[in-house]
Amino acid sequence: MNLKEKVDLDNLPKHIAVIMDGNGRWAKKRGGLRIFGHQSAITAVRETVEAAAELGVEYLTLYAFSTENWSRPAMEVSALMQLLVSSIRKETATLNENNIRLQTIGNTASLPASCQKELSEAMEITKNNKRMTLVLALSYSGRWDITQAVQRLAVDVDHGKVATEAINEATIAQYLSTAGMPDPELLIRTSGEQRISNFLLWQLAYTELYITEMLWPDFRKENLYEAILSYQSRERRFGKTSEQLTK
Repeated sequence: MNLKEKVDLDNLPKHIAVIMDGNGRWAKKRGGLRIFGHQSAITAVRETVEAAAELGVEYLTLYAFSTENWSRPAMEVSALMQLLVSSIRKETATLNENNIRLQTIGNTASLPASCQKELSEAMEITKNNKRMTLVLALSYSGRWDITQAVQRLAVDVDHGKVATEAINEATIAQYLSTAGMPDPELLIRTSGEQRISNFLLWQLAYTELYITEMLWPDFRKENLYEAILSYQSRERRFGKTSEQLTK
């Protein structure tokens, strides 16, 4: 029995988030520039998207570019933006053929106009697809997300649309960039780093973490199956005891 056949399709995480880490180190090990690692990571993205859709995962969120990444060398940032544009242009037709909807979260207004244009067109083309939603986190950070949510909520309170005493966790969730999506049940991080790097800080409250030493460009379908099998072996208690769950 292969790994895919071992996955319990009745116990799939509805939403998987991925911190795609290790591109630069992967390239350095091979004597190449960091952008070589980013280019080589496209295969990992393609295989992960295909595997998640084939299994029946409803949402897949990829941490593609953080707000902190803007501080990287200008040459690398520029190359990343060019790679983003070309990748979206090449992959949109495939996403559409496979009934996958593309969405974004993050401060996408800070992206170059060419990136915004390609993203807008791709989201428009795939907006009616139902099989899976692929979410690209671009110019994103968890603190940015919470900050913009608070700002927008404050405006609505000021305009009398929301009563202060009525604000609860569900209210705040409606103002986050992930409004309408289930919180991730599984977070995968490659490269072995033991942190969440300012990613989905609110949404990851009860998410299961799966950390692998593998560098992102080497990640393949079998590695996604391994992560899901690890998730399925765990007891998700949400603060309760094991005994409470069995009652």
